[in-house]
Amino acid sequence: MCEAIVVMVTCANDEEADAIADRVVAERLAACAGVAGHVRSLFHWQGALSRATETLLLLKTRAELFDRLSRRVRELHSYEVPEIIALPVVAGDADYLAWVRESTAEAG
Repeated sequence: MCEAIVVMVTCANDEEADAIADRVVAERLAACAGVAGHVRSLFHWQGALSRATETLLLLKTRAELFDRLSRRVRELHSYEVPEIIALPVVAGDADYLAWVRESTAEAG
């Protein structure tokens, strides 16, 4: 029904999140970016249990742009394997969703 998605990206710090947000919004791969703040992450990495404080970045875009957005985030990200996952928007305000489409139209 809805073509909008929210892409979650955990970043090493606020500066990295801001830099990625600036680029992908300027390039119209995302309509907007929200730096949601710090999250404490627990994960397995290279055979060890690891903990990190990261910055959560939320990018609003269209599903058809996910592959391009994902590639661009990987280019800009400091992690070897960054978290880049998309969640479908199952419903939303019609005017907001139209704005997301409009704001990313030039990238499509």
